[in-house]
Amino acid sequence: MKINGNEIKPGNVIEHAGGLWVAVKCAAVKPGKGGAFNQVELKNLINGSKLNERFRSSESVEKVRLEQKDYQFLYEEGENLVFMDTESYEQLELQKDFVGDRAAFLQDGMMVMVELYEEKPIGISLPDQVTLMVAEADPVVKGQTAASSYKPAILENGVRCLVPPFISSGERIIVDTNEVAYLRRAD
Repeated sequence: MKINGNEIKPGNVIEHAGGLWVAVKCAAVKPGKGGAFNQVELKNLINGSKLNERFRSSESVEKVRLEQKDYQFLYEEGENLVFMDTESYEQLELQKDFVGDRAAFLQDGMMVMVELYEEKPIGISLPDQVTLMVAEADPVVKGQTAASSYKPAILENGVRCLVPPFISSGERIIVDTNEVAYLRRAD
């Protein structure tokens, strides 16, 4: 689908200079002299490189539609993570590097959203929150309630996280997977 250069919005995926790019920031600029243009900060979906580009309204770019599919995490096999398409039951193997640091939050049976372009995975999004057990936490030190002080804790998946002083090991907490931050106690 072709769109004009001035119609590019943040989050749009476009085909430009032989690659797939996502628009991160867009600013409409109307200089005193000359025609208006859209200043767009682009990020490459494949290698993560960034690019600043000017698009005039007379230019057209190809807007790419990504297919989003639900996959279920099955298991880890060496450096690969195995997911299953919930509709066709086909399995998909992704490298741990592709998922990144957030791979530690994957749990058996967890549903994830995989973005595909021409049947090739280019992005993955995990749930924003997961419930984990605190494996290790420092004991409560009396008298440390004057300031909101957080203490380090190690979660069951090996990830370090700061928790409030009243959390002790063995408790289940809800963690934000994007920020790796404590949200609240699990019920």
